[in-house]
Amino acid sequence: MGRKNKRIGKGRVSRIGSYAIASSITDPACVSCTTFNILAPIYKRLNHEDSSHRESDVKDYWLNRNRQILDWLLCERSSIICLQEFWVGNQELVSIYDKRLADAGYINLKLARTNNRGDGLLTAVHKDYFRVISHQDLLFNDFGDRVAQLLHVELIAPPQSRNTNVRQEILIVNTHLLFPHDSSLCLERLRQVYKILQYVESYQKENKLNPLPILLCGDWNGSKRGHVYKFLRSQGFVSSYDTAHQYSDGDAHKLHASVQWVSHRNHRGNICGVDFIWLLNPNRYRKLLKTSWSAAVFGMFKYQLRRASLTEDDAFAFLKADIDGDYISYDGFCEALRQLNLIGHCNGLSVEEIKDLWEQADVDGDGVLDYKEFKLGIWNAPWSGKSNDKASNDIWDDVVSGTEETIGFSVKNAVLFPTEVEKGIWPEDYSLSDHARLTVVFSPVRMPCSRLTS
Repeated sequence: MGRKNKRIGKGRVSRIGSYAIASSITDPACVSCTTFNILAPIYKRLNHEDSSHRESDVKDYWLNRNRQILDWLLCERSSIICLQEFWVGNQELVSIYDKRLADAGYINLKLARTNNRGDGLLTAVHKDYFRVISHQDLLFNDFGDRVAQLLHVELIAPPQSRNTNVRQEILIVNTHLLFPHDSSLCLERLRQVYKILQYVESYQKENKLNPLPILLCGDWNGSKRGHVYKFLRSQGFVSSYDTAHQYSDGDAHKLHASVQWVSHRNHRGNICGVDFIWLLNPNRYRKLLKTSWSAAVFGMFKYQLRRASLTEDDAFAFLKADIDGDYISYDGFCEALRQLNLIGHCNGLSVEEIKDLWEQADVDGDGVLDYKEFKLGIWNAPWSGKSNDKASNDIWDDVVSGTEETIGFSVKNAVLFPTEVEKGIWPEDYSLSDHARLTVVFSPVRMPCSRLTS
């Protein structure tokens, strides 16, 4: 019987195959990174019709599958490996990964999700490429028991390219965001990313670090159409896979897009692209984080209003409610947030967050929003959303700090495995996980430092 494939869109064949990736990874001048949600055996169903039987109940099953995963990872030999849904609750499995990765030259760091969920994260960096300066655990146990790992590493450059005058350090984040079970969780997912970026920013300030390349790796449980994607783009991050394949932000929103790559078949049977390796180069530092956060929330706000078929004028009237006069009051603003399900439940905006949003929109500080403030601060809140990289880059490429240099990265190659997913196809005979494995190869380049815009 022939292979069955689930397909969306027409897609196009990637020109970057496994051989190109393999040769790039073995290039000592390059750095490679793999992110992979390996599907914890406690979540893998043996029968999709019966959720009570899990792979964790049958040792031969989970042992063989994880041995295959390790075989693939060690064959590929990326210099950075970021795994999600790693079964930290099973000591035998942990020992197998620890031994095989250590024997291959990796430094392994693990972090369990809070409240004894059973799974967590594993980040491994190869000793031939990196020295670990510091590692930090980020716990988001206020909702969803989510966690993240932050690694501060020094790149061990080949002798011929060593230059003591140029910084060669990187920040690496590995995480797994909440699954959007319903629309009320969209805000919480956005908040989780905000917390990660806040922590990274605090770490840089506390350690008096100049701008460094930042890699955000993991299962983001959201696609290019989502608010998390737009928020990260507004902060200067680029999707490494899309950069390698020259796909723009607007591709995902086109009715007849030339490609719809996927990386996950979820428990509902839907296939989507949710696994990313985000890159922020030190010459692309961005607007203030709090400003981007407010714009992201207002983007969600506007999305809800447009879903209700409200035009700009209708939306202003909706927020104005029954007030006589052309302005929006704080109470009216709060009531609109409540009606749009952005407050009033455990994952909604806090009082402090609402006040921050209001202050961002109330430019003149007179306690009300007129039509101009509504239009500029809410309806057209400034954040990225450009359809092409060149236009988007202009947002954050405008502040450079003179002659100081640092190391950044250019994206050399990127590939998803199994390769069918690059064409929007999920192969039915793929059984390693319900996620594809994403590997990106970076080439270190010198570039000027940038500073945070005000």
